[in-house]
Amino acid sequence: MSPATSSSSVPQKSGDFKAVALAVIFLVIAIAGLTYVKWWPYYHKAFKAAAEHSIGSSILTGKEAAAPAPSLQAALDYAAAYFKSVWKAAVLGILLGSLVQVFIPSQWLLRVLGKASFKSTALAGLASLPGMMCSCCAAPIAVGLRKKNVSVGAALAFWIGNPVLNPATLIFMTFVLSWKFTLMRIVFGIAITFGISYFANKFAGDTAVPGAIAEPEKPSAENEGPLLLRWIAAAGKMLFAVVPAYIVTVLLLGAARAWMFPSLGAGVASGILAVIIFAIAGTLFVIPTAAEIPIIGTFLSFGFGTGVAGALLVTLPTISLPSLLMVYRSFPRRVLAFVFLSVLAAGILGGIVGSLVL
Repeated sequence: MSPATSSSSVPQKSGDFKAVALAVIFLVIAIAGLTYVKWWPYYHKAFKAAAEHSIGSSILTGKEAAAPAPSLQAALDYAAAYFKSVWKAAVLGILLGSLVQVFIPSQWLLRVLGKASFKSTALAGLASLPGMMCSCCAAPIAVGLRKKNVSVGAALAFWIGNPVLNPATLIFMTFVLSWKFTLMRIVFGIAITFGISYFANKFAGDTAVPGAIAEPEKPSAENEGPLLLRWIAAAGKMLFAVVPAYIVTVLLLGAARAWMFPSLGAGVASGILAVIIFAIAGTLFVIPTAAEIPIIGTFLSFGFGTGVAGALLVTLPTISLPSLLMVYRSFPRRVLAFVFLSVLAAGILGGIVGSLVL
């Protein structure tokens, strides 16, 4: 080996070691964060669900059949209950979404998740399973992945897979509702996470992987400078981009929940009109992880049909107006329109199926 070759290989090896070290640090932070915020609390919550067949009251209406009338107090009450439930996961989501931009080499992500293929979509969907986050808490990570030029389908699969295929939610659902709800959720969750996300690539325009992913990452303005400063810049941009819209829309939805989830008469509450109304509301409304379970249980106890239950089962956790606003700069508008309409259609179909089998 010539001296020139030997000397040129030293920086490459040094760069590889640094990349591996940063990736390991990212994994340690992710595992520690998820253990504290998700895995350990959900482990204990599963025993509560098995013993009591309940995970708490409905965040939407409490123990009542209808939500409180629209008012500032209704907005503040819902926002307080919601953020009390999700703030730790929201902080973790923003942390991981900013860290993935500076700790994980673009080439690594692009090789695995950079193509508009079903394989990239499937791998991202499977990677979402340990996250167990709601759509709003997973949104910053999806934003971070898109900033690293991950494909539209892969980023969507990770974002949507977190809430709809959450293993903990499926366990709670089996104990509190029934295995039929769980099976239906799995079927629709797989179709949405892997199917809708993959077909969304068709609406993304140019999906070519930028640059030659086999080549070492070239220095740029975004990956030059001290690591800490680059992370602070990424976290600051993400906070400014996602938090204001997040807070405002949660307040607005909390105030308007009585209009979005009306108290319907016995006949209407079991018909197709109710399915459509609640499918629309469920697609727009924002809830913490697994909150759809007590919401559905409460509506069923007050005489709402299983069609409404099926519509909410599919739509409530999948996306929401706040989460759509959080990611709208990271995806083409036509992609988000396709996702919204697809989830709404899946919710209506879920309501029809639910009225027949639940």
